[in-house]
Amino acid sequence: MRVFKFGGASVKDAKGVKNLISVLEQVGYNNTMIVVSAMGKTTNALEVVVGHYFDNKKELQSAIQDVINYHNTIILELFENENHPVFKVTNAFFEELKAFLKTNKSPDYNFVYDQVIGYGELLSTTIISQYLAIKGFDNQWIDVRQLIKTDDYYRRANVNWEHTQALITKNINSQTLYITQGFLGSDKNNFTTTLGREGSDYTAAILGYCLNANSITIWKDVPGVLNADPRYFKNAQLLNSISYTEAIELAFYGASVIHPKTLQPLQRKEIPLYVKSFLNPTEHGTVVNKTHGIQPKVPCFIVKKNQVLVSLSTLDFSYIVEDNISEIFNLLSKYKMKVDVIQNSAISFSVCFDNNYNNLEPLLLHLKAKFKVTCNDNVSLYTIRHYNQKAITDLEAGKTVLLKQIFQETLQIVTK
Repeated sequence: MRVFKFGGASVKDAKGVKNLISVLEQVGYNNTMIVVSAMGKTTNALEVVVGHYFDNKKELQSAIQDVINYHNTIILELFENENHPVFKVTNAFFEELKAFLKTNKSPDYNFVYDQVIGYGELLSTTIISQYLAIKGFDNQWIDVRQLIKTDDYYRRANVNWEHTQALITKNINSQTLYITQGFLGSDKNNFTTTLGREGSDYTAAILGYCLNANSITIWKDVPGVLNADPRYFKNAQLLNSISYTEAIELAFYGASVIHPKTLQPLQRKEIPLYVKSFLNPTEHGTVVNKTHGIQPKVPCFIVKKNQVLVSLSTLDFSYIVEDNISEIFNLLSKYKMKVDVIQNSAISFSVCFDNNYNNLEPLLLHLKAKFKVTCNDNVSLYTIRHYNQKAITDLEAGKTVLLKQIFQETLQIVTK
């Protein structure tokens, strides 16, 4: 089988859904598993629903209605028959969402988040599956939560590979065109779990690994993997090929085209990953496979915005030693901070991280009990793979550099 993954930008409206069909017509669709994200900015809209559920009940129904209206607009443009089953199925999902929000007793934000946010993918795949059917594409919609089993680490669940493999082997017929959801799984109690933001790429990799797929293709609104995000850097170049190792390095440092967890399972079975444009589907794009380095070999620029840089020193100016570092990392783990850079000297320790779970204040209070703490929030972390002096000079121009670290192939700077 092949696995295709379409992101939210590719199906943000009726035109996008029709273009998905055009892509399949051009590149083929036999023996294919199609993984689809939520349409457009639906995940963001459902995050608003979750926020209002906890903090602003007066606006909750309005936020839900915004999601309903957005999807109904797409459905009405795609389906001329107002009695088509798609209306009944999507409405059932909305009623299910409302019922959950009305009856839920759990105060756990992360649990509620996962139960609500998954409706974006359930809706998008239902609409696309039904539209494919009326256009003559025989396909089967399948609930990925019945295939991918995880633990209950809500919002960043860990896959139970053995259970997942068994379910996929049992339930998937390689001769069928399937439509399923990215981003989602379920725990042992069948509650919805999510694999982390941008986790649909990871879903494609999980399914590809368990299916022993011939290839994975991620369809994007860019021609492939670029050496820099064109939103932040000028003159971005297309990378024709990337080794698994190099791609894992780029993903680890925050390259947005490929999810960090996506590559490991593909590397283990040497399944090639293609990143191609859904606007020009017959063009080569980028292939990630068992090769060496990148082609062409040019500096690769990565930026992560809205980071936090915390610098610590001991209150009595003693050395930062193993016990101190162990305590610091235990606290970072406790408060779910994703560490991106560390730097230490004899009497100081700096760490740059993502504050995705909004736990910065309690972390700082805990640290201040034992350390002198300096905190800079809203900083930017820049990484250059395969740097040269011109790349460094151009990047640092006009910025205040708070931290700088240079390795053999990689340079990282934190700027304000």
